Amino acid sequence: MKVHERRKAIVNLLLSSNEAISGSTLSEKFGVSRQIIVQDITVLKGSGYEILSTHNGYIMQQTPLKERVFKLHHTTEETEDELNLIVDLGGTVVDVFVWHKVYGKMSAQLNIFSRLHVKQFIEGVRTGKSTELMNITGGYHYHTIRGESDEILNNISEALEKRGYIASGI
Repeated sequence: MKVHERRKAIVNLLLSSNEAISGSTLSEKFGVSRQIIVQDITVLKGSGYEILSTHNGYIMQQTPLKERVFKLHHTTEETEDELNLIVDLGGTVVDVFVWHKVYGKMSAQLNIFSRLHVKQFIEGVRTGKSTELMNITGGYHYHTIRGESDEILNNISEALEKRGYIASGI
């Protein structure tokens, strides 16, 4: 994993966690020393991320990243294309959720930000480990997508629209 990928992964972990994550945990997860994690956190703070260092670990206070929710519709066969399109344009697929008529909102954290993560997700679905949440709502689903700027999110929106993945009636 490259340095910028590791830092992006650290940001995504901190953003999706409800509690502090220790430097030791991050060090083990990414196979680097705690000193490298401390350096990564310092660089991230210098880039505008408000990361609080506590005795229990690191907590993300605020992020300069932008987020947008997209309502989407496509087939299972198009999932890989949809996810690759998003990550190729600089987005992170934070989560997926659906509105079920009986159960209400059902969601899952994804934190997909690279083609490797897309591949792992697709392999998990294709090997029968799980099925896509969108299947219970006929292909309709929502993604929270995170990017470094509104421009990135606008580019993602335009590309999803061109592919016909944006659901009508938003």
